[in-house]
Amino acid sequence: MNVEWFEGDLNAPEKLELPAISTLYCTANVGLMAVALPYFPREQLTRAVAFTSTSIITKAESELRSERESVLLWAESERQFILACERLGVQWTILRPTLIYDEGRDANVTRLSRLIEKIGFMPLAGAGSGLRQPVHAEDLALGAIAAAASSDAKNKIYALAGTDTITYREMVGRIFDGMQRSRRIVAIPPPLWRAAFALAAPLISNANVAMGNRMATDMIFDVTPAVNDFGWNPREFRPKFK
Repeated sequence: MNVEWFEGDLNAPEKLELPAISTLYCTANVGLMAVALPYFPREQLTRAVAFTSTSIITKAESELRSERESVLLWAESERQFILACERLGVQWTILRPTLIYDEGRDANVTRLSRLIEKIGFMPLAGAGSGLRQPVHAEDLALGAIAAAASSDAKNKIYALAGTDTITYREMVGRIFDGMQRSRRIVAIPPPLWRAAFALAAPLISNANVAMGNRMATDMIFDVTPAVNDFGWNPREFRPKFK
């Protein structure tokens, strides 16, 4: 594969020195990209695909003010990115993934696997009945390329979810399977969750109590538009950990 790396700081877009490009894939902060986009060489740039998150929807009514404020900012950054593209005559696509994983590298599924390694079991707030659709990072990369190549995907926003819709409990169970461990899942009554969380939080980086409360909440999205417009076809959720 012929790859060239160019370093630059989106916080200082006026200093960017980049070659002419026709298609831009944004995995950085979409708000920074919105500001930096006018500084990109524009002779050939006709297409931009940016990733945000379905959290813009699922955390909009979070019990945590910090999360509500964060996703409001994210939604506004999306809007600014779209406006920047439209001002420059660039066709855009926004991709909102669900729960992203990439064994050993992500902050979702891998984080849970590391907790299991530390304590030998997985505590759940209640039955963990909320539905999830984990999606692999590699499938997202392939989806972005397909979206960029599709005229039907221009100037649209898509939710990108994995092919399996499973409960949070089953998701955790498959993490155990991928670690080649017996499933050891402990359901904690919701009234006791907050107290238990105080003990478990130091073992999970960037954890908060709302994570447990969301285990009973469905977070699922319709991917039919992505399937129809650019052939979205992600893998099953069967993680494998070495």
